[in-house]
Amino acid sequence: MKYSPLHIKYQKRVYLPQIPQTLDKFTYAQVSIPVAILIWLMIYPMMLKIDFTAIKNATKQKKGLAVTCATNWLIKPFTMYAISYFFLLIVFKNIIPTDLAKDYLAGAVLLGAAPCTAMVFVWSHLTKGNAAYTLVQVAVNDLILLVGFVPIVAFLLGVTDVTVPWDTLLLSVVLFVIIPFVAGYFSRTMIIKKKGLDYFENVFLAKFNGITIVGLLLTLVILFAFQGQKIIDNPLHIALIAIPLTIQTFFIFFIAYLWAKAWKLPHNIAAPGAMIGASNFFELAVAVAIALFGLNSGAALATVVGVLVEVPVMLALVAIANKTRHWFMN
Repeated sequence: MKYSPLHIKYQKRVYLPQIPQTLDKFTYAQVSIPVAILIWLMIYPMMLKIDFTAIKNATKQKKGLAVTCATNWLIKPFTMYAISYFFLLIVFKNIIPTDLAKDYLAGAVLLGAAPCTAMVFVWSHLTKGNAAYTLVQVAVNDLILLVGFVPIVAFLLGVTDVTVPWDTLLLSVVLFVIIPFVAGYFSRTMIIKKKGLDYFENVFLAKFNGITIVGLLLTLVILFAFQGQKIIDNPLHIALIAIPLTIQTFFIFFIAYLWAKAWKLPHNIAAPGAMIGASNFFELAVAVAIALFGLNSGAALATVVGVLVEVPVMLALVAIANKTRHWFMN
């Protein structure tokens, strides 16, 4: 096989390809186990702060849940479609072939119809969000996803054979919600019982201060390493797809964030409430894209771009949320 000089140049810049290739083997139901472990380590410290009393109180945050549910299910999928359609099929029509642009649009819609289940815990932690409320809103959105995802995607894409990949959904819920919550609850209970609340809050929790940032950096490195070849093969299209996805992320964040501010919700509710819609359940989106359109389809590539865009863009939103804390009463 002959390679172009450009391809050869790129090939010379690929270092240690066996590392992502090896890590990629540990994938089940489109969920990367190495990435899941890193996310679990980032979520665990937040789960340590949750007790059953806090969860009961969090369920009373009806305005917060109304904001996140309305934003995620009545607004987000449709604005994702509109923004992506505008850029991919109108603005970039002379750059991206129409059929391929429609595939990219499909991938964007799949991202827009799947609010975050895992990383929202990290973004909430970084903005000092209410941990119990974050858990409750994830649970509520997952329940809505069971009945809302398929009809929304079918309506926007005009397809009838959309199915929820139950293995991906169930594995993600177990890995990112149930296991860290159970581990956090029992750790909290045992440590407080043996050494007291003061030790738990001022000594034990302090041991995890640097884990979130280190975990985020390693997650970002692994995600980009996994998709290195796709980035090399499709640099222009990846950049073009990233534009509407980035605009959509900021747009949805500010809809929920400013709505929460207008309703006078506290910052520790507003921040996680805005983050869950801005972030995506990318494992689910990738799995459905592959099932509907194929592994090498434009739709699958668009969902991968969503993965690559998410961490840096969400970190920018975390910074915005932290700098605007004074907008809220507490």
